[in-house]
Amino acid sequence: MGDFCLKNELANEGDINCYVLLTKDHKPICRTQCFSPPSKMPTYWSISHIIRPEKAHIPHGLPCCSLYRASENSQQEIEWVRFLNFLQTYKKVAVGKLDSFEFYIIPPCEGSDLSHVRVLYKEERRNCLQDCLKQERLAGILSEQKNILLNAKPHRVVQSTRGCMQGRFESSLGEDAVSISNCIEDSISPECMLSDADGCQAQYKVKVSSKPENVVDPHGSLGRNYVQVDPSYLKTLGQVHSSWIFGAIAEFVDNSRDAKATKLQISMEMVYYKPAGKDIPMLSIIDDGHGMTHQEIVRMISFGHKQPEADDPDHIGRFGIGFKTGAMRIGKDALVLTQAASSRSVAFLSQSLNDGKDNLEIPIVSYRRVGQFMEIDSNVQNEASAKNNLKAIREFSPFNKYLIGEKAGLFSERGTGTQIYIWNLDQWGSDYSLCLETGMIGGSSFHQGDILIHSKRVRSRPGQMSETVPLDYSLKSYLEVIFFDPRMKIYVQGALIRTRPLAKSLHKTVVNEGVIMGKPVRLILGRCQLEWEQANCGIFLYWHGRLIEAYKRVGSMIHNGDAGRGIIGVIDLTDLMKDDNGHIWVHNNKQGFQDCEAYAELEKWLAIKTDDYLDKYVNKLQVEKGGPLHKPDHEWVQCDKCRKWRRLSAGFNSKTLPPDWFCYMKPFNGSCSVPEEKVEGGVVTISTKRSGYNCTKDLENKDRSSKESPESGSDNSSQSWEGDYKRRKGLPRSCKKNPNHI
Repeated sequence: MGDFCLKNELANEGDINCYVLLTKDHKPICRTQCFSPPSKMPTYWSISHIIRPEKAHIPHGLPCCSLYRASENSQQEIEWVRFLNFLQTYKKVAVGKLDSFEFYIIPPCEGSDLSHVRVLYKEERRNCLQDCLKQERLAGILSEQKNILLNAKPHRVVQSTRGCMQGRFESSLGEDAVSISNCIEDSISPECMLSDADGCQAQYKVKVSSKPENVVDPHGSLGRNYVQVDPSYLKTLGQVHSSWIFGAIAEFVDNSRDAKATKLQISMEMVYYKPAGKDIPMLSIIDDGHGMTHQEIVRMISFGHKQPEADDPDHIGRFGIGFKTGAMRIGKDALVLTQAASSRSVAFLSQSLNDGKDNLEIPIVSYRRVGQFMEIDSNVQNEASAKNNLKAIREFSPFNKYLIGEKAGLFSERGTGTQIYIWNLDQWGSDYSLCLETGMIGGSSFHQGDILIHSKRVRSRPGQMSETVPLDYSLKSYLEVIFFDPRMKIYVQGALIRTRPLAKSLHKTVVNEGVIMGKPVRLILGRCQLEWEQANCGIFLYWHGRLIEAYKRVGSMIHNGDAGRGIIGVIDLTDLMKDDNGHIWVHNNKQGFQDCEAYAELEKWLAIKTDDYLDKYVNKLQVEKGGPLHKPDHEWVQCDKCRKWRRLSAGFNSKTLPPDWFCYMKPFNGSCSVPEEKVEGGVVTISTKRSGYNCTKDLENKDRSSKESPESGSDNSSQSWEGDYKRRKGLPRSCKKNPNHI
């Protein structure tokens, strides 16, 4: 390493030190104590990449500081040792860039005790000329807007810790805004809480009129109209998902996926609610994503935000209303507890709190990490405001300071994440719209409880005749297929959901590729045994990998209730459902597509491809006793580390796989770095006999001679196959008798 392997020396006792949280990919590595830090040192450092020293281009003569391990728990101890061992073994440098600093963490020397590490840093110099020009421009805006301050309602405000009110006003020059720091004694009156479309909180003292008003500047510039938000608007938001309450829960699942969560837990529990004087059900949604900062949580509770210019295929949220519409559909009150790498925030969206008020109040309390503790973040609120907001939360929720502390303790293992709690749930007569189905103690994951829609009604679809559609009223069944390519582990009532990638679980799979309005589309068609038993069929339409429409019948499926029984199609429409101007043809509740030319052309294309499949691969005269059994062409297993799906080899009994399976295990015996297999376009895949699916009389006769062979496991496999489907709805009598295959 040469110059880069610096000798580690203990810092002098007189050196200035501070605590720094070291992170990578929004995940904490370890809390450290920094000796001889630069001025204005940020409280946490984020490592952007790890490279070899020769590629880092580190200038000579940079100042240095030392990071000493000051871990908060055993997990950080482990991560710290792993991190330094990696740098030491592979002789690499960790690089990160902060607001005005760029730092280089140098690998420890051989034989180091790994208690501390040296850091080189450089401070970027600001362009003084640009700063001067910016100040002149802001001064001009200040003089133009200063006269409006006494009468106009500000567009965006952040409270100052020095007692002055710092307001930001949009100027007539465009997006530029000016910070005004003036104590205007004449305008002080009761506090007002506002939030703008960009999600910045406003808390300050000005005179507020009860009605929107037009303010005219003496110099001739016209002011702007501002409106209040009546608390009854929360009920209106809940009507977005009035037709199907699972659409509201899906909003939270989307947010967890966007936050890069690897684990999501959804459950219902009984808690004591003091205002009601009894125990009530409460729905909780907990993930281990990267959490939200104060600015991000304010943006989340704001009523919409600017849509992103780039259409990220891995990001679902776009409209900025999902949390509000979802929470207010499920219940009247919701509390959000979120923790990022260096902060924690609590937000309270409540109809109970705002009952009888003229304007909507949303209490927020934010903390920042100081060493190993969380303290009130005085940059966004003062202590009095924080205590007032906490008092409102305790008064109108089941959460006291002890319960909040208990829930915050759940972050200790993961470090970051978001917890959402909803109570005063929507009612169905004297009961609730959501009901809990208790499971069997010691049973399989399928029998360990579920969350159901009380009515258990089947949604209306053109050509729909079957009354057995668990996806419509069972949360587990819905979450099994909610994602085109499932990666996140989802638990309902503590049981891991067995996700089903539909495109990889079909029989006689055909991949159709085409072009609609100049954009490529890819449809995967095949037969599904489970859907055949339930007399279902149709196309599953995904957008950004998220299910938008299920069991959409096209072509002859619409006019004949039994046509295409068991035929399932899967297609992702991310590219097709947007135009060249960036408009998205998806409803804001993400439960359907808008009526547009692209959707109409899609329906025609799907009808042609589906009818062609029925003509070529489906026997129209199914007159034999019983009916067909359609096993998947291939079986797949998901790695618990990389979350990639691996295809099992023919003849391998999937029932022998352990609950936690990884790529290095049998039968894959590979590495997580190996790309995931895909079905090639234009290929008809004919399934082969595999252990676990020996269900037909023909196959029994063919294999009768090999039953005595040690390699044969047909008896156990047949039992496993039956058990697998009995867990869902039970096999028809014909299936249990091993009917002839058609």
